[in-house]
Amino acid sequence: MTSVREPQQDRSRATRERLLECTIESLAKDGWAATTVAEVAKRAGVSRGAAQHHFPTREDLITAALEHMFTALTAAVEQTHTLPTGPERIEAAVTRAVDFYTGILFKAALQVWAAAPSDEALRRRILPLEAKFGREAHRATVAMLGADDSDPTVHRLVQATLDLARGLGLADTLSDDSARRKQVVAAWSEQLRTAFGANE
Repeated sequence: MTSVREPQQDRSRATRERLLECTIESLAKDGWAATTVAEVAKRAGVSRGAAQHHFPTREDLITAALEHMFTALTAAVEQTHTLPTGPERIEAAVTRAVDFYTGILFKAALQVWAAAPSDEALRRRILPLEAKFGREAHRATVAMLGADDSDPTVHRLVQATLDLARGLGLADTLSDDSARRKQVVAAWSEQLRTAFGANE
């Protein structure tokens, strides 16, 4: 009986994962209004009934997709071992932070955030997730920069780095802003090198 149950559980997990990935893709490419349970089920190649077995309502689906997104972003941001050492580390860290906010995961999350102010139930669901991600993003950015977050100035500079990254992410939703973005990242990284050097 166990041998039968395990493949079923594996298929169920795979279906759930596919639904979440398709939700993220739909949000990022087609927007909030188009991302319904029926549309996500169609994109995932499963019946609407199968989708609703995993996620009975659209709110359940969107909330789970956000949790999935934030987990993926947090995991990616924590890979500090791939960053260079020495003077290049700061610019590489800032570039990575900006990359998180210009990728498909941020574009999908942005659709939900934009819808939340006029949907109180949705707002209540995503606020704790957004707050959790904000804390994790801050912690991970501190680690990437190799900075001392107990210093109030450093703490504010890390927050400013994340605010800058979000702003550049917003600009990227309208047009390819990569050339200007690279210049902004280089300029801000130089400011951080100077500030962190002054705090050592």
